[in-house]
Amino acid sequence: MKVLVAIKRVIDPYVKIRVKSDGSGVETNNVKMSMNPFCEIAVEEAVRLKEAGVADEVIVVSAGEINCQEQLRTALALGADRAIHIEAETGLEPITVAKALQSVMEREQPRLVLMGKQSIDTDNNQVAQMLSALTQLPQGTFASEVIIKGDAVTVTREIDGGLETLSLTLPAIISTDLRLNEPRYASLPNIMKAKKKPMEQLTVAELGVDIVRHQEVIEVMPPPERQGGVRVASVSELVDKLKNEAKVI
Repeated sequence: MKVLVAIKRVIDPYVKIRVKSDGSGVETNNVKMSMNPFCEIAVEEAVRLKEAGVADEVIVVSAGEINCQEQLRTALALGADRAIHIEAETGLEPITVAKALQSVMEREQPRLVLMGKQSIDTDNNQVAQMLSALTQLPQGTFASEVIIKGDAVTVTREIDGGLETLSLTLPAIISTDLRLNEPRYASLPNIMKAKKKPMEQLTVAELGVDIVRHQEVIEVMPPPERQGGVRVASVSELVDKLKNEAKVI
């Protein structure tokens, strides 16, 4: 079974975000970048499926500028077999990414597509659902457990009310949640081996996808600084401040 994993390059989650002075976006120059944490979980799950003998090949794909090859090499060091880099501008809209992935799926014919439920930069949580609609394939989102038996996959997904279990028929699309697994660290020998693993480069034009902008970012601004708290001497004073100053009651 062939597994396709979509990943994204984002600002490292442990880096403090700084907004550009002109308000056009966030600062990315000289900022540490990494693989989206949810995408790491998707890569780990694919590698575990291969180690268990369920998957034969793991392919990672990412759309973006040339520097996103760093994250593809990281995924190769974690155990993926080969990579596909879709050369495109940074900040593609979810529907464009979904169409590009659809084209890659037509070329590769994977039995399973894994991806993070959302990226930590835009938090859209849309690509998996859009890809499922485009390909007319079953989907399981927010997966916290994935069990594959033959042509069926059982997905336990996290919902507001608790857990929901779905039974899907392969091929299928699954987006991963935090509790699915604990991603491994790439060892130095595997990092060296990853440099020799194949990486194919494609363009969105080669995939037959037109980049059309449906959204426009007007301004990006940092959240207001949090004000310091105050001590109150009694419950009545607290109620008075909540009612007359904070106006929340």
